[in-house]
Amino acid sequence: MDRNGANPDKTNNNQSSNLKDLVVRPIFPGEEKTWNTLMARHHYLGFHSLTGRNIKYVALLGGRWVALIGWGSAALKCGHRDRWIGWSQEQKNQRLQYVANNQRFLILPGVSVKNLASRVLALNIKRLSADWEAVYGHQILMVETFVDHSRFAGTCYRAAGWTPLGRTSGYGRKSGVYYYHGETKTVLVKPLVKKATEILSAPFLPPELTGGERAMVDLNTVSIDSKGGLLDYLALLKDPRKRRGIRHTQISILAVAICALLSGARSFIAVGEWAAGLTQDMLKRLGCRYSDRLKQFVPPSEPTLRRTLQKVNGDEVDDIIGRWLYSQSQDRIVAVDGKTLRGSAGAGGKRVHLVSAFLQHEKMTIGQRQVDKKSNEITAFKPLLEPLDLTGKIVTADAMHTQVEHARFIVEDKKADYVFPVKQNQGNLFETVRNTSDEDFSPSAHNNR
Repeated sequence: MDRNGANPDKTNNNQSSNLKDLVVRPIFPGEEKTWNTLMARHHYLGFHSLTGRNIKYVALLGGRWVALIGWGSAALKCGHRDRWIGWSQEQKNQRLQYVANNQRFLILPGVSVKNLASRVLALNIKRLSADWEAVYGHQILMVETFVDHSRFAGTCYRAAGWTPLGRTSGYGRKSGVYYYHGETKTVLVKPLVKKATEILSAPFLPPELTGGERAMVDLNTVSIDSKGGLLDYLALLKDPRKRRGIRHTQISILAVAICALLSGARSFIAVGEWAAGLTQDMLKRLGCRYSDRLKQFVPPSEPTLRRTLQKVNGDEVDDIIGRWLYSQSQDRIVAVDGKTLRGSAGAGGKRVHLVSAFLQHEKMTIGQRQVDKKSNEITAFKPLLEPLDLTGKIVTADAMHTQVEHARFIVEDKKADYVFPVKQNQGNLFETVRNTSDEDFSPSAHNNR
């Protein structure tokens, strides 16, 4: 008996067994020897070990083992899969870890339960990514398998929603060497998340895949190196560095740092690690230096990123980022609000207070100004919005900004509209609004119906 009270050697051949009671889970350490023995004894390929990172599962029905399933690292070469995903060779080398291969699947002898195989697969896939992340620190986005069509039709995979892509060319790999054996197999795949192929083939991966913080901006949706992109905006900044000894342009350093920060990096070390993980294509797009000696593009190091960020004018860079992000957005509502940063300390020990402009729906900050006191938000309003093209937009703010000059600035200078609440800081206006009744307005088209 195993630790769950299940007996692997006694299988259930009751065809009326209720699949609602089926349980699929990773094996416990004490069960591995039994799992290996049963797989070696009953699987047509035998068994020695799973390849690469792996997890072994057992399916139990009525407390008894009815099936074994093993997952390992994805195949290094699979033309059908690679063309289906659409990734480059460099992307595949970095991202193959997000694909798992169903290397073994065995219904134990004597077990005959209708739809058991497809149900085992479905339950296993439902938990596979979470189990993989718990063991190896990252999710699984897609699974694959290779079915010997001379023996099996792959019905259980198709029933579980897998997609056949074609047949292999008949090559195998042993001890790192590929050889021709002539036995072709059918390649089947199944995405575990929406748009898995788009994620795997995109220039930038979501930082959540590696346990990082959620990205502030999806860099795959914004312009970087095309006309009007991030590099063009960064070219507007002056480079304060002395020319001697410069290896990386300021534009490329800032582009890398900004993209890292928007991707969830929260420290200089994290920014440096993010830069080091960029593909050659992305380093080229970000304007990074090409080394004739190394014959490849080279990212700026963490010390270089740190020194540059410490030297540049933070307010100017902030304005540039805000204008760039704003130019990429279709959000029509720009909100202005002020917040005091908890735990911050400025001159004289006072906490830092910022007034920010952000996109209402996308929750993206496009500009901010530091002010000494909360009342100074009023004087920061125009400088904050001045660099932004607000034509056709709607600006919202709290009652502090319900000022005649603010309203005139938005309508006449910025060609936009505004929504300001009316409170008692504008006494006359407040009383006028409070004393206004519905009858003071012209009947609407709706009321005339």
